Amino acid sequence: MAKIGLFFGTDTGNTRKIAKQIKKSFDDELMAKPVNVSSADVEDFLRYDYLILGSPTLGDGLLPGLSADCQQESWEEFLPRIEDQDFSGKTIAIFGLGDQITYPDEFVDAIYYLYEFFDQRGGRVVGRWPAQGYDFEHSAALDGDEFLGLALDQDNQAGLTDDRLSAWLGLIAGDFGLPG
Repeated sequence: MAKIGLFFGTDTGNTRKIAKQIKKSFDDELMAKPVNVSSADVEDFLRYDYLILGSPTLGDGLLPGLSADCQQESWEEFLPRIEDQDFSGKTIAIFGLGDQITYPDEFVDAIYYLYEFFDQRGGRVVGRWPAQGYDFEHSAALDGDEFLGLALDQDNQAGLTDDRLSAWLGLIAGDFGLPG
């Protein structure tokens, strides 16, 4: 069985593409294939001690889901299914996609919502990312000069994604019991 679970929510498919990029960095013994939370099984989600979670931020800083006009259920509908779970002993890293030019006041807010959810339930959330190199007004995911997870902007900074992703995976490797 794989040691790391990789789950994502998406609307346009960009977060799925990043999840697939992450999966390519790991073999099947280490990481399971990426799973869209719209079709995730709760028991499958809970069996992993290490989780990498991804989400876009939609509209006015929303998690993807039906109220954000997504075509299918996503994080908004999945989180209530696991809200009574204890995530103590689990290590979680979060990546989020946003558009810092079109939505500068809620850039990657979804990272915060996922962080808050799992942190409040005992999860150990790792993978903070420096905010330098971004141009936005506000982000709920900002703590001091760091994001609570990896911030990616495929609309305006897609050329930086590969390097950011590689550096972030190296950053969280030790937390996931992997060589850096």
